Amino acid sequence: MLSDNTKSYLHLHLIVFIWGFTAILGALISLDALPLVWFRMLFAVGFIAVFIYFKKLPLRVSKKSLLQFIFAGLIIALHWFTFFKAIKVSNVSVTLACLSTGAFFASLLEPILYGKKVVWYEVFLGIIVVFGLYIIFNVEGNYWEGIILALISAFLSALFAVINSKFVKEHDATVISFYELAGGVFFFSIFLLFGNSINADFFQLTTQDFVYLLILSSVCTAYAFIASTSVMKFLSPYTVMLTINLEPIYGIILAVLIFKEKEQMSFEFYIGALIILFTVLLNVIIKSRKKAVQSH
Repeated sequence: MLSDNTKSYLHLHLIVFIWGFTAILGALISLDALPLVWFRMLFAVGFIAVFIYFKKLPLRVSKKSLLQFIFAGLIIALHWFTFFKAIKVSNVSVTLACLSTGAFFASLLEPILYGKKVVWYEVFLGIIVVFGLYIIFNVEGNYWEGIILALISAFLSALFAVINSKFVKEHDATVISFYELAGGVFFFSIFLLFGNSINADFFQLTTQDFVYLLILSSVCTAYAFIASTSVMKFLSPYTVMLTINLEPIYGIILAVLIFKEKEQMSFEFYIGALIILFTVLLNVIIKSRKKAVQSH
C-alpha cells in the first residue's frame, strides 16, 4: 500500500499535469479570451457550489473578508484573461515559458506588501530570469505581444498567490475559491455588459467548445483548485512549489505533441526557457535549504 505522502505526491503531479493541460484547452477553444474566462469561472462556481452543498461547508464570512475575496477574484480573472489572450496572440510554449517568472514577481511583491526583508539572492536570480527572457525576446520577437501579456499574467498570478496565502490561514480554501471565482464572474459580467457583448450569439457555443469548457472548469479549475489544497496537508511547501514549477515543462511537451509545427520553437527559445525554469527551481531549493538550517 502507498503511504499518504506518496499518494499525495503522485496526486500533486497529476494536478500539475492538469494545469499544464489548461493551456492546451485554451488554444483548442475557439472563443476569445474574455468570454472564455467568463464561462470558465461561471461553470467552475457551479461545480464548487455543488461540492460545498454536499460537504455542507458554511459560507458565512465577514463583510470585510467577502470584499477581499471578490477583489482577489478580479485579480485571478485578469490573470486568466491575460494568460489565454497571450496563448491566442502567440502560442502555448511562449506563454508558459514567460509565466514561469511568477515566482520572482512573488519574491518582489512580498517585501512590498508585507514588509518582508528583500532577499538579495532572489534579486540576483531575478536578473538571470531577465537574461532568459531577453534570449526569448531576441529570437521570438514576432511574439512580443504574447510575451508582454504572459509577463503581466505572471505578475497577476504572483499577486494573487501572495494575497491568497493570508486568506488560507483563516478560511476554508473551497469557500475562498467559491467567492473569488464568483467575484471574477461579477466583474467580467460588468465588462461584457458595458461592451454590449452579452447577446444571444454570446451564449451560442459549439459542441466542441462546450465540452472543452466543461473539462476546463470542472477538472482543470474546480477539481485542481480543491485537490491542490488537500495534498498540502501531507507534503512540505518546498515539494509543492518545486512540483508546481514543472507545469511549464508538462505544458510545453504537451503543446509540441498536440500542435506539432505551430509549437516547435527555435533552439535558442528552449535555452531561454530552460534558464528561466532552472533559476526558478534553484530559488525553491535554496529557500528550502535555508529553512532547514534555521530550524536546526
